[in-house]
Amino acid sequence: MQKAKPRIGVIGTGAIGGFYGLMLARAGHDVHFLLRSEYPAVREHGITVDSRVHGELNLKPVQAYADVADMPPCDWLLVGAKSTTNETLAPIIAKAAAPGARVILLQNGLNNEQQLRQLLPPELHLIGGLCYVCLYRKAPGVVVHQDNGMIDLAYHSGPADEQQQQEMIALGAEMFRDAGLKAREKGNLDGARWQKLVWNAPFNGVSVILNAGTQTLLDNAASRQLVGELMQEVVDAAEACGHSMPELLAEKLLVGTQRMPDYLPSMYHDWLHKRPMELDSLYGEALKLAAVAGCSMPKTEALLQMLQFIEAGYSASAD
Repeated sequence: MQKAKPRIGVIGTGAIGGFYGLMLARAGHDVHFLLRSEYPAVREHGITVDSRVHGELNLKPVQAYADVADMPPCDWLLVGAKSTTNETLAPIIAKAAAPGARVILLQNGLNNEQQLRQLLPPELHLIGGLCYVCLYRKAPGVVVHQDNGMIDLAYHSGPADEQQQQEMIALGAEMFRDAGLKAREKGNLDGARWQKLVWNAPFNGVSVILNAGTQTLLDNAASRQLVGELMQEVVDAAEACGHSMPELLAEKLLVGTQRMPDYLPSMYHDWLHKRPMELDSLYGEALKLAAVAGCSMPKTEALLQMLQFIEAGYSASAD
């Protein structure tokens, strides 16, 4: 008898959840999507990914739910919601999870898994998912995918020994490869998150402060230098915290970004739509860890202070 494919749940069906969930569903996986405001649009029109890599993709009908109580228990959960909502996410994850479910946290920044772990049932497996992808949500249920799509997976915590952890990560990676995506199995989650932060922290914040995409920032000598210096601060902080970074990482990332399509990072869209920005996970945690390690990050701290000022301004006007 053929073994049934595991049931996959997507919590937070925005750009990240919509893209990866659609790719998995199109590959024949049993995918269920939890939505809030976008539920009526997705029920009527499905999920569309306008991709420069894969062409225009549409998933319809969608196994979509407005209430987690209506979802079937899922063996894998992809959490694509922002880290700013993690406290309210925990009970939703617990309700959507089948016994012993694997929860993949598809978020940017540092220590998100550590903070969420305290709020989850101990029998759930928590896995870090690092998405290397250029995309944004254009409209309810509509995602524009510009480049890449690779994902790294690393086990964080749960009731699994070392061999079981490796097997679980291998299964997860194979699931994404089956959907036509590159996936890598990582052993050091903290190191991988620091390495991703080398790109994320500078480009996310500077795109907001200077109201510019990646190509505009790199075409100008002053902003390119600023981004490079911010990258180097993150590299230095990571190494001070005990995580070795690849040689000349900052320069390699600048060169690689120059080859990408012009891209506005996720924090830019949060600012544009006056949503909370992921300031703690992208900057606050790094500054705290660096300070403990005796490493200063003055440019990163200044960037955070400017972003805090901007967010406070539009948060106050919304009250």
